[in-house]
Amino acid sequence: MYYKREIEEKIEQYLETPEIIAIFGPRQVGKTTLLKEIHSRVSNPVFLSFEDIELKSLFEEDIKSFIALYIEPYAHIFIDEFQYANMGGKHLKYIYDTTDKKIFISGSSAMELSINAVKYLVGRIFVFNLYSFSFSEFLRVKDENLYGLYVRSDSSISTVLSKKIYTYIDEYLTYGGYPRVILSKSEDEKKEVLKNLLSIYLLRDIKEIAKITDETKMYKLLKALSLQIGNVVVYNELSTLIGVNAVQLKTYLSVFEKAFLTKSITPFFTNKRLEIVKNPEIFFLDMGLRNVIIKNFSALEDRVDKGAMLENFVFRELIERDVKYYRTKNGAEVDFIIDDSIPVEIKSNLTSMKISKSYHYFLENYKPKKGYVLNFNQRGEKVFNGVDVVFLPHFMCGKIE
Repeated sequence: MYYKREIEEKIEQYLETPEIIAIFGPRQVGKTTLLKEIHSRVSNPVFLSFEDIELKSLFEEDIKSFIALYIEPYAHIFIDEFQYANMGGKHLKYIYDTTDKKIFISGSSAMELSINAVKYLVGRIFVFNLYSFSFSEFLRVKDENLYGLYVRSDSSISTVLSKKIYTYIDEYLTYGGYPRVILSKSEDEKKEVLKNLLSIYLLRDIKEIAKITDETKMYKLLKALSLQIGNVVVYNELSTLIGVNAVQLKTYLSVFEKAFLTKSITPFFTNKRLEIVKNPEIFFLDMGLRNVIIKNFSALEDRVDKGAMLENFVFRELIERDVKYYRTKNGAEVDFIIDDSIPVEIKSNLTSMKISKSYHYFLENYKPKKGYVLNFNQRGEKVFNGVDVVFLPHFMCGKIE
């Protein structure tokens, strides 16, 4: 059964344009499934995979014959697992420049081949990132009727409906959004699938492709990052903990990000003298993988890291927005600044419509048009420092504007 992905609507806008469509993302998130779905909708298509050694070799060694056999007879060309091809970008550029076919490729951007391919195709390619399921996509799979209510909800949402949605958030934050995990029938099966996915990351995409020889240090770093979600990265501390120098550490962090395991955000600042302006915060793109790293699948309510998990949830839901964090040298902080203008605080326990001193400080100094506080219980709007601040459930972070 096929489950619709949110990225489809973006891709559909470019089906008639000449540019190559590239879908990058980690293993097992549904890139091949999505390609095949688009393939089924267009005229005169061909579906190829570079896991086929013979096909890949022809592409690499005899591009003109490859074009004659697999490009010229068709209108829409789909190439899955494109990262396996040597000289992929250069040969794809040749196809683009000498034919008028619409080309779709998929691959893992953890692979240097995929990254190198893109540099040959500047001005000829649109790149889309496919992640594991967002909460919205997850909820649509789990309960389509509830999903319909969820997308139409506003600040007047009832407590009963909100509680029902949070039940699914609990599962999503515990086991994540990988398709195979979502469709697993039991908690034990979900855990086993996550263990296997983590092994694929460590042993195949990250360890082998990035030529990282010390798997133990890599795993220690992943665990350390898992335990400090939402904290500013202190390179010296992590280097000492893991036993690598700063250059090696930054290489590891870069590889994790290219493999779609983690993503960093940078500080928002306007005054370098007063505000922290350098080190990033790091979040996970799938909480199921994060939880299998630390071997903790407890329910959200029972966890000491509940606040960090909710912060990671909001970050993941806002992945397509420009997300930064705010810290000053005197200790003022706001969880997220969206699109360089909207302050967002994430709270796990809030008994009344109030904001922190740090949030007051930001409102007073930056005068944003609107602010948001995401929490479990408080709903409505209140004016602080002349700014309208909206109190919403965490799952309504998509309504931020």
